[in-house]
Amino acid sequence: MNGILPLWKERGMTSHDCVFKLRKLLRTKKVGHTGTLDPEVEGVLPICIGRATKVAEYITDSGKEYVGEVTLGFSTTTEDATGEKVEEAPVEGSITRREVEEVLGAMTGVIRQTPPMFSAIKVNGKRLYEYARQGIEVDRPSREVTIHHFEIIGEWETLEGEHPSFTFKVGCSKGTYVRTLAVEIGQRLGYPSHMSSLTRTRSASFVKEDCLSLAQVEEALKTRQPEELLIPLEYGLSHLPKWVINDTLALKVKNGARLEEPAEWPQEEQVMMVHEGKAIAIYQRHPSKGGIIKPVKVLFND
Repeated sequence: MNGILPLWKERGMTSHDCVFKLRKLLRTKKVGHTGTLDPEVEGVLPICIGRATKVAEYITDSGKEYVGEVTLGFSTTTEDATGEKVEEAPVEGSITRREVEEVLGAMTGVIRQTPPMFSAIKVNGKRLYEYARQGIEVDRPSREVTIHHFEIIGEWETLEGEHPSFTFKVGCSKGTYVRTLAVEIGQRLGYPSHMSSLTRTRSASFVKEDCLSLAQVEEALKTRQPEELLIPLEYGLSHLPKWVINDTLALKVKNGARLEEPAEWPQEEQVMMVHEGKAIAIYQRHPSKGGIIKPVKVLFND
């Protein structure tokens, strides 16, 4: 059983909970998720089964898209609605749509973020949320992330009231903390803020319409085989260029051989080697030997 199950993770569950339940439902141990979703966040969570676990990192590293809500006027310990209130400064007057659009525009592109204390990043061998639960503040390394697009959803011209909210859509790179984006939006508008809700609407090539909930998986398995619910692992690599190879070359590729670089080899850093419609390996140019390509990962070697 090899393939990808696009799961719709519901609120209240951890990503690990989903993997644990699917191991039981599918009766297989080789199951892995493709990027942690916080328990209070619902959305697209591709699950890799069997050999597809070898491509999990490629799905994780691909872009994500979220729809979220920012509430202005107070911040929280966790930067989302689950935390305790930290600072409050009710909004005075009104905030225009144009002001918010300018803030989102300024936050698009490559930016630096500092992970929130309530996150799974490790510092000195310990996860940040463990420090946070003990009330210990530690220095966190900032990192660069890319915001591909950032826009308002919904028709409105002004935000009014002490704690107004608005909905946004953001496309971003791996490692982006959307909670932290929500906090920065408020800072740039002059008010404390937090992320009041969040849904992941896309992960790599997978969108909500591709997904099944755990309940739907359980129901489907009453009349269908587990393999029928899986999408080929090649779909998780669809963002990579393809290089179709013949039988002779396929034998060498399955054995992880270094090869002479073909003419018109794609310029992208990594390339999917395809034989008889299957991705059998991922190759790239050799870092020090010109004219040679080498395997990054062999997916099928039997």
